[in-house]
Amino acid sequence: MSVCEEKKEEMKDDRIEGIASSIRVVPNFPKPGIMFQDITTLLLDPKAFKDAVDLFVERYTGRDVSVVAGIEARGFIFGPPIALAIGAKFIPLRKPRKLPGEVISEEYVLEYGTDCLEMHVGAVQPGERALVVDDLIATGGTLCAAINLLERVGAEVVECACVIEIPELKGRERLRDKPLYVLVETQ
Repeated sequence: MSVCEEKKEEMKDDRIEGIASSIRVVPNFPKPGIMFQDITTLLLDPKAFKDAVDLFVERYTGRDVSVVAGIEARGFIFGPPIALAIGAKFIPLRKPRKLPGEVISEEYVLEYGTDCLEMHVGAVQPGERALVVDDLIATGGTLCAAINLLERVGAEVVECACVIEIPELKGRERLRDKPLYVLVETQ
């Protein structure tokens, strides 16, 4: 099935519409001109929340994913139930100084400065197949940092999964050759 056919098939799924309608858009938050995609309203709707997790689980079951890496903080909401359902371990990718013990870090550039993701040393073994999960892809900087971090320790990142994509920010283009699966695109 081609990517276009796969996308059309996904759009036929009534669950996508329910997920999309449960996401609140907050204008001018956290600053003027930003249309914030608020998933807390999705979390308040048990059916929409379950449908989002189920769609990811259906996609990744049987794909030999051994690691689900969730990006702080909203990747921690969707990543663990996906990992449990597909029989993978969950690895938190955290902001600096949040993980005890030895960590490996990856800095990345934001529109207003830099940030960093950290992961425990030894959490992922070379050759493990990883899925990176977050709530949203905008410019793609955070997902790229997560991919780099996992690949530096020898993991194979098979795909990135997000609930929401903001296509006009072209984050997908920054992921190089890594596939991206999203449930909802903003208009």
